[in-house]
Amino acid sequence: MNKLLGALARQFLLRIDPESAHGLAIAALRALPGAPARPGDPLLALEAFGLKFPNPLGMAAGFDKNAEAARGLLNAGFGFVELGTLTPHAQSGNPRPRIFRLGADGGLVNRLGFNNDGYEAALARLRAARPVGVVGINIGPNKDAVDRIADYVRGVKAFSGVASYLTVNVSSPNTPGLRDLQGRENLDALVARVLEARDSCETRRPVLLKIAPDLTSWELDDAVGVARARGVDGLIVGNTTLSRPASLKSFAAGEAGGLSGRPLFSLSTQRLAQAYLRAEGAFPLIGCGGVDGAEALVAKLEAGATLAQIYTALIYRGPALIDEILAGLARILRARGLRSVAQLTGTRAKDWAAEA
Repeated sequence: MNKLLGALARQFLLRIDPESAHGLAIAALRALPGAPARPGDPLLALEAFGLKFPNPLGMAAGFDKNAEAARGLLNAGFGFVELGTLTPHAQSGNPRPRIFRLGADGGLVNRLGFNNDGYEAALARLRAARPVGVVGINIGPNKDAVDRIADYVRGVKAFSGVASYLTVNVSSPNTPGLRDLQGRENLDALVARVLEARDSCETRRPVLLKIAPDLTSWELDDAVGVARARGVDGLIVGNTTLSRPASLKSFAAGEAGGLSGRPLFSLSTQRLAQAYLRAEGAFPLIGCGGVDGAEALVAKLEAGATLAQIYTALIYRGPALIDEILAGLARILRARGLRSVAQLTGTRAKDWAAEA
């Protein structure tokens, strides 16, 4: 009965405006009664960034922009959630419509533009909800910021007391000029100030850097090089892409914005593997982009990820996909005779890095 109701709800949500459907999904998660997270399969448990994760599957930033549903997401079975992107001041983002489903392709195009309620509102919600589990906070600058690096510094200081880790987002394609921060000189200045701020906080949180899948080999060299030299705790590879594969069938593929979901899988997994090989074990990586099943999750891990994130596939498949992926991952591990999910990380990185 629960599966039937879930399927009916999903069909309803797919028939209404994407942003309205998103709002209803957040409201439903927020309304769920508090409950302890379900015990997970010990085979899937692992550690990274000095944190313990019950499983490697997380909710990517972009879904819960305003820290409204962290408890519900963790109780749904995620090993961790990442909230945001949050900016110091509330901002409305880009004009609607700004989310477009690519149903035939299993993808999504968005040009939201960091729409969120700002730091103070998110902090108040987190302090009231007190979610139990790994909760990352993804931070970015306001669109009209005079000093964008200062906005990131403010985010580090604001959330260091409540976040499990902090993600510096320099890779969204929907804030003009943001991706310029991925260049070596700009990125080095940004990371230096962010880590200085982190080290000045009473609680020292891991700092991750989220980069775009659209980086060239030279740009990826610079990004990973800065991260290693400055001692960043990890990378997330990657964000949405401005590229459009020739295979896309949906009319909405021509909309401006970042493409996510299944069409992003190959590009993002190749960049993940290339970043993993460049990092040479200096820090763990999180793979993001196109995870829609257990096999896709395994591929991310084999390409070099320690953890992986999902978002777009849930729009089409619903929350039952979480348990489906985790059960499938456990079956694959046992079939291969592996004792830990961590044994998958990087086992096919060279193969993925070389794929066209």
